[in-house]
Amino acid sequence: MPPPSEPDFSADPYTWEGLTGWKSYRTLRPFRGIYWDIRRRLPYYWSDWRDGLNYRTMAGCVRIFFINLLPALAFELDMMRNTNGYFGINEALLSSALAAFVFSLFSCQPLTVVGITGLISLFNYTIFAITEQQGIADLYPQFLAWCSIWAAITHWIAAICNWSDYMRYITDFSSNSFGTYVGIIYMVKGFQEILSTYYVADEGSPRAAYLGSVIALCYFFSVWALERIGSTILFTPRIRKLISDFAYPIATIFWTGFSHIPGHIKQADLPRVPHTRAFYPSVPRPGGVWLVDFWNLPVKWVFVALPIGILITLLFYYDHNISSITAQAKQFPLRKPAGFHWDFFLLGITCFVGGVMGIPLPNGLVPQAPVHTDSVTEYVELHARSREQDLKDGGEQGEGDWIQHNRKKIEATKVHEQRVSHFLMCLAFLGLMTGPLLDVLHTMPRALFAGVFWIVGFTGLSGMNIVQNWIYILTETRFVDPSDLRTTLKKRRIAYYTMFQIAGVAFSLGLSFTRASIGFPVVMIALIPLRWVVLPRIFTEHELLVLDAPTAEAEVVLASIGGRPTLPEVRMAEEKRRQKGESGETGEGISTKSGSEETKAEGMRSRDGFRDGEEREVEKESADEDARRGVQATLRTGHA
Repeated sequence: MPPPSEPDFSADPYTWEGLTGWKSYRTLRPFRGIYWDIRRRLPYYWSDWRDGLNYRTMAGCVRIFFINLLPALAFELDMMRNTNGYFGINEALLSSALAAFVFSLFSCQPLTVVGITGLISLFNYTIFAITEQQGIADLYPQFLAWCSIWAAITHWIAAICNWSDYMRYITDFSSNSFGTYVGIIYMVKGFQEILSTYYVADEGSPRAAYLGSVIALCYFFSVWALERIGSTILFTPRIRKLISDFAYPIATIFWTGFSHIPGHIKQADLPRVPHTRAFYPSVPRPGGVWLVDFWNLPVKWVFVALPIGILITLLFYYDHNISSITAQAKQFPLRKPAGFHWDFFLLGITCFVGGVMGIPLPNGLVPQAPVHTDSVTEYVELHARSREQDLKDGGEQGEGDWIQHNRKKIEATKVHEQRVSHFLMCLAFLGLMTGPLLDVLHTMPRALFAGVFWIVGFTGLSGMNIVQNWIYILTETRFVDPSDLRTTLKKRRIAYYTMFQIAGVAFSLGLSFTRASIGFPVVMIALIPLRWVVLPRIFTEHELLVLDAPTAEAEVVLASIGGRPTLPEVRMAEEKRRQKGESGETGEGISTKSGSEETKAEGMRSRDGFRDGEEREVEKESADEDARRGVQATLRTGHA
């Protein structure tokens, strides 16, 4: 069945609006979300493979492979130090290959990068510390396997009961808070990696540690500079594209080779990625197979693993779905439908398989997921012209000569929504488990991974609205672009709003460096009701519409999670107008009824009524500004 050319997802049959009685309860209608996810995406399956046969996909695959591989190895080294060597290089490669294989072939959202995160490594060695404290460190593999099994079961329950629908309430307030938290964790891990070279015995000297610090910093600045070339006007578009596309492999190969220069550098004896046996676990197991004897864990500890498995599910529910949302965020011109319920069910399968195989559980990668989509997005450089008039202090409009300027404007024209890049990554990860390529990995200095942490964390942090809002607050007012909607707000109100995000990030960070770190997902999930229940009572409708927005706004994405919800500030503003007897904005497409009251036949509804006049005005001004400026040049749009 060929996919429809221009499907209308604004009236998708999967909805809970307007339903009454038992049909309105998600849990009582199991498999409904999974069914519609598969039915919605299946017509596009073969085009997902055809759409990946182009240069943009191949270049994007190389870029995201390095961005996926290097942090995975870095986190694996971190786990190796904190679990007495239980996890090693092969575990990282096999986990990444498993995720890439499953999600390339079966996922409804193949652009979502799935692999090893810093958060699951934090879970793994915190659980190891707990088993040591309880005197059962020898049962760590079995205990961790049961945590994974319980996590798989609760993943399946959540997917079957349609609970992924609640991700439609994710806005930039909570997703950017989580992104900021992850970015800071990456930066901290970079410093920990450098410090480990100073204090780990028998793996180097102070001279090696100092050289490692230099390599890490140089690697960071090299990748940053190479990717930034793509957003400049240096050289030609083709050269800029090639340099920024291959920034990671260029820097990785160069600084790995630099660490082998004969003489004082070679003699520094830098600690490197450890050797391991091809295709075998790092710690010998009975029979040498990838299977944990989880059936040998005493029954008491099986049930102790249950709450930890639920916490893993809470982490993945938020982390993986946020990754999927940011990979399909509003700045990308997507055409193919999403599938949150089915993908979360798939994640339960990888949890189960990963648990019984004794490898780290893969899930969505928050910093890397939008980079993957960006890497396979076609950007067009436009020659834009603008005029400006220089005014002296106190000058009046009309004084001075008008000067014409040429500038570069970037537009995103198409996303290659495909499965090829993920599948190629699977083959590459399996290839790296062979003996010759493991020897190649051994040539990499461990300090280089500190630079990997820094560049990935810095890239993520620089694009978060927490950082952008504080930059705006500290900017001198007269030099702020008048078209910036934040000029309609007082800076102290922007700072007040941002402090709520900072509080959530700070509390999660404080929790992450204690034995209670496995409870931090609860804090992050609590930011969702904070945004929907508390903030609308503190900030005005206009303030929230300017400072915040749904992370995913395209109907093609929202159809999988029940459609566009009515923002609470909009609903409260409409209620106030009704109480005052005002008719409000009732132009075309505006209704005084809430979105849930506007239904179509057979449960389908129009979503036009979900926006009031204030919301439409803010969205129009924001869209006009985006059209004027084009896609902003960031590290993520470097290949344009």
